[in-house]
Amino acid sequence: MQNDLPPGMRHYPGFLDDAAQRALLDDIRAAVAAAPLFVPAMPRTGKPMSVRMINLGALGWVTDKERGYRYQPTHPETGRPWPPIPPRLLDLWGEVAAYAAPPEACLVNFYEATAKMGLHQDRDERDFEAPVVSVSLGDACLFRIGGLKRTDPTRSLRLESGDVFVLGGASRLAFHGVDRIYPGSSMLLRNGGRINLTLRRVSLLADEATAS
Repeated sequence: MQNDLPPGMRHYPGFLDDAAQRALLDDIRAAVAAAPLFVPAMPRTGKPMSVRMINLGALGWVTDKERGYRYQPTHPETGRPWPPIPPRLLDLWGEVAAYAAPPEACLVNFYEATAKMGLHQDRDERDFEAPVVSVSLGDACLFRIGGLKRTDPTRSLRLESGDVFVLGGASRLAFHGVDRIYPGSSMLLRNGGRINLTLRRVSLLADEATAS
C-alpha cells in the first residue's frame, strides 16, 4: 500500500493479479451483455461525457440534461434493473473498505484512448462515512487528486490495471479526476481502453434500519 497520501486515501498497487483481473473482466462482460453501455450527459447543457458507462447493484448513478445527477434502480435506456454486483467485488470491498455494510452501487466507466474525467467530488450519496473504492482494469491512467476545495493543490499518480484506490475518512470528498489514458499500456482488453469500477454506498445505515 502506498503511504505518502493524505489521510483517508489509500492506493493498493497490483491488488488484483492477472487471473483475478481476467475473472473480473468476465463478470463485467456478462453484465454489459445484460445492460448495454450508454453515454451519460451533463446536467443543464446535455453535453455528452467522454466515457461510456453502466452500473451494477441495487442503485446506479446516472446523469442527463433533464434531471441531472442522481441514483436510480434501473437502466435509463432499457428500464430494467441493474445487474447485481459480482461476489468477487463484494469480497474486495470487504477487504479494503473497513465499513460495516456492503456497497449498493458499482459504476462501470469505460475510457477509450482519448477519454478524460474532470476534477469532481463524489457527493451524490447520503452516506459519506462509507469510502469510495475504485478498481482499475486495462490501460493505465494519470489520476489526479486534490483536496476538499476545487482550488486546493493537486497531485497526480499513475493507476495500473489491477490497482485499487480508496477515498475515505478525511479524504472522502476530495476532488479527483482522470487527466489521460496511456494507450497500449495493458493487454487485458483486446481493443485497448480502461475500465474503472467504483464501489459506493448510497443510503445511510439508519435509513436501512428504519426500512426494515
